[in-house]
Amino acid sequence: MGIEQNSSGGKGKVSNESKKNKRRQKRSSPVQRLYETCKEVFADCGPGIVPSPEKVEKLAAVLDGMTQADVGLRKDMPFFGSERAPIITYLQLHECDKFSIGIFCLPPTSVIPLHNHPGMTVFSKLLFGTMHIKSCDWSNEVDKFNNTMANAIDPKSYPDGLRLAKIKVNSEFTAPCKTSILYPADGGNMHRFTAKTACAVLDVLGPPYCDPDGRHCQYYYEFPFAKFSDENTLVPEEDKERYAWLMERETPEDLSVVGVSYNGPKISKK
Repeated sequence: MGIEQNSSGGKGKVSNESKKNKRRQKRSSPVQRLYETCKEVFADCGPGIVPSPEKVEKLAAVLDGMTQADVGLRKDMPFFGSERAPIITYLQLHECDKFSIGIFCLPPTSVIPLHNHPGMTVFSKLLFGTMHIKSCDWSNEVDKFNNTMANAIDPKSYPDGLRLAKIKVNSEFTAPCKTSILYPADGGNMHRFTAKTACAVLDVLGPPYCDPDGRHCQYYYEFPFAKFSDENTLVPEEDKERYAWLMERETPEDLSVVGVSYNGPKISKK
């Protein structure tokens, strides 16, 4: 805890190095603290390896306290003008093999389509604006449902690659709100963002996407549960709204994400 016992057997004193560290922490910007926390949280993690609950809570707490001013954003910046829709701007603060930090700037009505985060733990903090988020995970009952569907429905009536997903979130969020967290197989690993107003989302991914390692961003078509189901499927009527059918698709042609240099408070990586 940064306390050294002195040779005289007294109660001890805070070391000079510890004092320097505390002064340095006080001077650190919120962005610097975020970077240092990410380094700690993801140090022993990798694809599919989730940080401990304590570390997840620590990083979420740092993000919960962050504001648009902490990253140098203003609502009147050109990124957020309604005339830019559907162009989305991405500001990259940092990326390494362990984690990435970036900001998505969404003008009103713009959409980040339903996509996945393979093997990743993801923290998303809405800095300002109102956004609709829909997220889902693959259903644990997918084999049972697919077998039932195959027996009950003409296979020609539904497309290949259709998989059952369970909807976790389907709501609007307005800043300030808590950081959302998703995990490799839970918490809504596949999600879609729809900007109801101009929005900014601070994203932390651990680890980041990496095509050579098989962590590429996959997009999905979504179909209502009822479209490929009938009375023989094993979902109670009251639960049918909690499920959807997903099918992989190519990157949507109308998705436009432009990378722009980040000009907010800098991160020291020493």
